[in-house]
Amino acid sequence: MSLSNKEVIHKRTSELEKRLYGYPISEAFNSGMLKVSDTHEIYFEESGNSSGLPVLFLHGGPGSGANPNDRRFFNPSIYHIVLFDQRGCGRSTPHASLNENTTWHLIKDIEQIRQHLEIDRWLVFGGSWGSTLSLAYAQNHPSKVRALILRGIFLGREIDIHWFYQFGASAIFPDAWEKFITHIPEKERDDLVRAYYKKLCSPDEAEQLEAARCWSQWEGATTTLYPSATRTSAFGNPTFATAFARIECHYFVNNCFFDKRTAILENIDKIRNIPAMIIQGRYDACTPMRNAWDLHRAWPEAELTIITDAGHAATEAGITHELIRATDKFST
Repeated sequence: MSLSNKEVIHKRTSELEKRLYGYPISEAFNSGMLKVSDTHEIYFEESGNSSGLPVLFLHGGPGSGANPNDRRFFNPSIYHIVLFDQRGCGRSTPHASLNENTTWHLIKDIEQIRQHLEIDRWLVFGGSWGSTLSLAYAQNHPSKVRALILRGIFLGREIDIHWFYQFGASAIFPDAWEKFITHIPEKERDDLVRAYYKKLCSPDEAEQLEAARCWSQWEGATTTLYPSATRTSAFGNPTFATAFARIECHYFVNNCFFDKRTAILENIDKIRNIPAMIIQGRYDACTPMRNAWDLHRAWPEAELTIITDAGHAATEAGITHELIRATDKFST
C-alpha cells in the first residue's frame, strides 16, 4: 500500500491570531424550513453563486448547528453553498429533540434537500461529526458526490468515543476533565457517556441543563491547540448546550446508529474512486490523528494533509488555510 501524505506548518503569529483566513461571508439568497417528517422541520440556506458548483457543508456535533462563518470556506463567485441545521439543533425544530434523530434520518434529509433544491451532484464538505456524516452519506449515495473534503476525522468507533469521553483526552486536559467528571457520581464513572445520557434525558430541566453545560464546555475547552476561555464559555450557552449535549450523547450512546463500529472503514470501496482531501490537526485532542491515519491507510487514494501546529477546530489558521486550498482545488 502506497500512502501519500504531507505535513505542513502554519506558524502561529499575531497576524494569524487576529485573522480568520477565508472568503467574505456571502449573503444567503434563499433560506427556509423543509418539513422532513411529521416531527421535524430543518432549516436550510443557499448562498454564493446560484448557478455555481454546488457544495454541501455538514456541521459537527452532532447537534452544533451551522453558522454564517461556515460560508467563508468557499469562493462565493464559484460555489453554490448549501448549509443546513441537522435535526434538533440550530434553527431546526423541535429544539433538542431526540425523536427520529439518527444517522440514517440525517442521510435521508440530505437527499431530500438535494432533491428540493434540484441539485444533481455536489461536493460534500464536513468536519468532526460532519466528516462521519459525509462519509456515511457518500457510501450510501456515491453517485451524488463529486468530491469530499474532510476535516478532524471521527469514525464513530468505540475507541474514538472512549478516547474523548473515558480516557485519552483526559490525560492532556486533566484540569478541564476534572470539571467534566465531578458532575457524575464516582460509582457511575466507568461509563461516562451513559451516565451523562441519563442526566441529559432527565425530566428535571435544571438537572438537564447543568449536565448539558458540563458536557459542552468539556468539548469547548479541548477543541483548539491553544485553549480559549471565551470559546469554552460560549459552549455553555444554554440554548446551544442543550441541543449539542443531548443530541451528541444520544448518538454516542447508540453507537452513532451504525450496525458495526467499523462500518465506515469496511465500506471504503464504495467511495474509493471519489476524489477526496483529508485535513487533520496533528494535536487534535477531540478526534486524534490516529483516526485520520486509519482512514488514510484504508483509503490511500485520498490526499492527507497534517497540520503540525493545530488541534481540532476548523477556525485554527492552518486548518482554515488548508480547507480553503482544498475548496479552491476542487473549484477548477
